[in-house]
Amino acid sequence: MSNLVKWDPFAELSALQKQFFGDDWMSPLKGVNIPTTDVFTKDNNLVVEAHLPNFEQKDVNIEVENGTLVISAERHEKEEDKGKQYVVRESSSSFYRRIALPKQADTDKIEAHLDDGVLKVSIPLAPLPEPKKITIASKKK
Repeated sequence: MSNLVKWDPFAELSALQKQFFGDDWMSPLKGVNIPTTDVFTKDNNLVVEAHLPNFEQKDVNIEVENGTLVISAERHEKEEDKGKQYVVRESSSSFYRRIALPKQADTDKIEAHLDDGVLKVSIPLAPLPEPKKITIASKKK
């Protein structure tokens, strides 16, 4: 009875993953930093904060299209140095978010600021109209 082995229902799946992707198949994603985006309401505004380190104002584009706030950013760096082993060294970063806006969003008064790598977009919200009260009449016989 000492030769009993606990059965693992996922052992075959794990073996297939190792066979096709290697032991550390998630490693390409470990070094990727996905920028944080926070969406919240404050003082009758919808606020979107996107953490965009190393991006400058010229790299960021904000648009409203079909009731959706679209934030995109793209940065390219190019370095040429004949004294090193490479001739041209390039890197790029990009960011893209689409956020559906509520119907009461005032898209004509949107403000945006980029300070210390944090983009803050403030969308004023018009107050919701008071619900219309319907009186109920009784039928007299």
